[in-house]
Amino acid sequence: MTTDEKISYWIKLSNEDLKIAKTMLENNYHLYTGFMCHQVIEKIMKAGYEKFKNDTPPYIHDLPRLAKVAGFYDSFTEEQKLFLNTINPLNIEARYPDYKEQLAKALTNERCELLLQQTKLLQQWIKEKILSVK
Repeated sequence: MTTDEKISYWIKLSNEDLKIAKTMLENNYHLYTGFMCHQVIEKIMKAGYEKFKNDTPPYIHDLPRLAKVAGFYDSFTEEQKLFLNTINPLNIEARYPDYKEQLAKALTNERCELLLQQTKLLQQWIKEKILSVK
């Protein structure tokens, strides 16, 4: 695969995950809405890593760390950084019983609607950065 094909691959996955997150929310699967929001951002940042580092993204899931190695973190607003910290635990902690129940209680429909909205905004912001560089 060429670099452009790899970038397109990650963007496509990110877009698909956004659709899945919306479907999960519409069907009241709040825990999975949060998990998929994390996936959307992780994959769009991996597209950015491919674009700006011209290399295979590292096998990490920690969003703030991924943002730093991909070169996005310093250009994020404080609000964007806070959002990363908010959704970061939704990837790993959603998988373990001790955290799963706690997260399920915190992820109300209203909270998930906000997470989805913020995810769309950050995904679009990162996508614009990727596509604006030739």
